[in-house]
Amino acid sequence: MKEEISNRLSALREVMRRENLAAFIFPSTDPHHGEYVPDHWKGREWISGFNGSAGTAVVTMNSAALWTDSRYFIAAEEQLKGTEYQLMKLKMPDTPTIPKWLGREVMSMSSTEIGIDGMVNSVSFVEDLIKDMRQNGGITVRTNFDPLAQIWDNRPTIPENKVEIQPIEYAGESVQSKIQRVRKALREQHADGMLVSSLDDIAWMLNLRGSDVHCTPLFVSYLLISTTKVTLFINPKKLTSEVSAYLKENGIDVDDYDHVQKGLQDYFEYNILIDPDELNYTLSKAIKTKEIIRGKSPIPALKAIKNEAEIAGFRKAMLKDGIALVKFLKWLKPAVEEGGQTEISIDEKLTSLRAEQPLFRGLSFDTIAGYEAHGAIVHYEATPETDIPLESKGLLLLDSGAQYQDGTTDITRTIALGELTDEQRHIYTLVLKGHIQLELCKFPAGASGTQMDILARMDMWREGFNYLHGTGHGVGQYLNVHEGPHQFRMEWMPAPFVKNMTVTDEPGIYLAGRFGVRHENLLLIVPYMETEFGEFLQFEPLTLCPFDTTPIVVEMMKDEEIQWLNDYHQMVFEKLSPYLQDDEVEWLREATKPITK
Repeated sequence: MKEEISNRLSALREVMRRENLAAFIFPSTDPHHGEYVPDHWKGREWISGFNGSAGTAVVTMNSAALWTDSRYFIAAEEQLKGTEYQLMKLKMPDTPTIPKWLGREVMSMSSTEIGIDGMVNSVSFVEDLIKDMRQNGGITVRTNFDPLAQIWDNRPTIPENKVEIQPIEYAGESVQSKIQRVRKALREQHADGMLVSSLDDIAWMLNLRGSDVHCTPLFVSYLLISTTKVTLFINPKKLTSEVSAYLKENGIDVDDYDHVQKGLQDYFEYNILIDPDELNYTLSKAIKTKEIIRGKSPIPALKAIKNEAEIAGFRKAMLKDGIALVKFLKWLKPAVEEGGQTEISIDEKLTSLRAEQPLFRGLSFDTIAGYEAHGAIVHYEATPETDIPLESKGLLLLDSGAQYQDGTTDITRTIALGELTDEQRHIYTLVLKGHIQLELCKFPAGASGTQMDILARMDMWREGFNYLHGTGHGVGQYLNVHEGPHQFRMEWMPAPFVKNMTVTDEPGIYLAGRFGVRHENLLLIVPYMETEFGEFLQFEPLTLCPFDTTPIVVEMMKDEEIQWLNDYHQMVFEKLSPYLQDDEVEWLREATKPITK
């Protein structure tokens, strides 16, 4: 692989030399800026060999570097080893920004022009880059060139998988109703229309699903909304006769995916809303309206609030997931004691148990099964090269989820496979305390996740521990497992928390080279009380799965934390036990028995 990367860099530099480019930037994004990228657009992975979901590769005529965040520091270091890429750790004090690094690297070159593909970079990213590069040596940015079109042999094609209808019993709202609500939200921003490029927003609006994107039921397309028309730009091969009839019935025009630039040029309204963080730069330049309104797309905020049918679907999905997880956890420790189990084999076992459940459609993300030191790699994914056997000792961090047609799941449990150190017990309990404190939170409607994030970190901060990822994110209803705009984070995220949103609660502590601990439930925001100060809300756990109580240092727990855990476990037992075999019920009874000081 290292030799391949070297050859690819040589081919790239030959093209750059012909085009008189001093550098080229490869992001992790595609034209739709989703979390998972279809293989056709995995240019950053192809040119660098690093396969994490987040990162930016930059190649000059003489050097190469890759920027990624703390989730991937360890994995990136391993994957880049032996190549000329230098790892740049984001948010670390000595790490330069891409513009500063490029300003130094390009200074001695004859060309002062760098390249970036405007089709796979957002308006805001490209505009910021242009400004920053001007300030770092007067470097110009070219956006109309994709070198991968010339050097990537056997490049995967854009997916052509069929689209399917998401039944109204799961969607809970008609397409026409959603279009009306989006148009109303656009009018509130004084906008006549918008181009929707986010694939999960399109799937939600049209009550359609697909299979073009890894772990998410999405399909490659664009949706252009005006005051009188809605046009879906999509490869016609993807539409069955049933879906074509459905679109016509709902008044949705259809045009070819490749015609979206012409569609924007022909757009007849006075103005159009663009979300600079969502729309790609090239398409923004195709717009010919009198006025462009810059603002946030209204769709994520509408989509984040679940209706009654979606909430009912989540509850059914969590029940199925809980059944599969109990079967798995009952099997796990005896199987490890017998020997022969590895990180990959237990992932396959859990997936097979989920697949037995009705309406299972696949995983919602690649399972993170990290044993001992691998648990400290935040987004670890076992490969045949890294897979290790499990032993009857230490901690297993298991972060997994499923796509069911009625809901999406996401859960993390850290499991003691046998004897633990005092340090492991202490860290396990510290993270659990943070998880519970966040679940116990009561808050006024409209508060943001940043205002609540401290609850998950408070006890660990007192001991000098922290984690650099967010504490929680929204979850889609048979859509993206990571859904905004609301989330728990240290960084300022003003999106309000309101009733009927879903959000995860997943603090963690990771000790590199030793072990990691994370605990995660999916929560529903529900009413708490009305007072003279307004509406107050609270969290209801949707996830149904016991926490491992064997590592808990009970003396560290507050009475309210013990009470919450015992109440949660009683609820899990009551909801799951009617669907389990007698031996599984007895296992669950033992796993959920109350703890006391």
